[in-house]
Amino acid sequence: MNRILLSSAYFPPPVYFSLIASATAVNIEKWENYHKQTYRNRCNILGANGPMTLTVPVERGSFHKTAVRDIKIDNSPRWRQVHLRSIISAYSMAPFFEYYFEVIEEIINNEEKYLLDFNMFAAEKICRCLGFNAPLSFTDHFVSPGDAENDFRYIISPKVRECLDGYTEKNYIQVFSDKFDFTPGLSIIDMLLNNGPGTPAMLHESLAI
Repeated sequence: MNRILLSSAYFPPPVYFSLIASATAVNIEKWENYHKQTYRNRCNILGANGPMTLTVPVERGSFHKTAVRDIKIDNSPRWRQVHLRSIISAYSMAPFFEYYFEVIEEIINNEEKYLLDFNMFAAEKICRCLGFNAPLSFTDHFVSPGDAENDFRYIISPKVRECLDGYTEKNYIQVFSDKFDFTPGLSIIDMLLNNGPGTPAMLHESLAI
């Protein structure tokens, strides 16, 4: 694919980065209204008791009428410490934890004011870890769903199990594989910390479109 269109997302699942791997340029949606209960401000990791959700708190308001570019992070709760402690607890025994944790810590401790900028910083850092060079930029206007090619903004969702035709997430050994069957659709953090330099190849192989 050439240029693709994605929503903003916080440590989204591997399919998000499989799409980036297939693209020559990536546009991140800036002009849509904010959508609650999506990957825009949350991700899922696998802990000792099973999957758990990490959520970036945002300042309250009329979310259904607020443009995503105007959503501010609520920095009053100690959510950064909670996220870091949760990731350490879940992945300290992962094979590549020590190699990548500093990058994850840098992302979470980044004190951007707006969620959109925070997520862009995170996406760029993860792409750098993966060796993906497709430039990421924000859209300059809103395009209605169905009016743009390679539009994946509303396909990748926590509410949709099979999110994309042609995509099959590769199974791999997870930290708690002795307790749980393979858990797909977790944050890219899970795949990266468990597979390290092998992650880019898995992302490429997972997508056949």
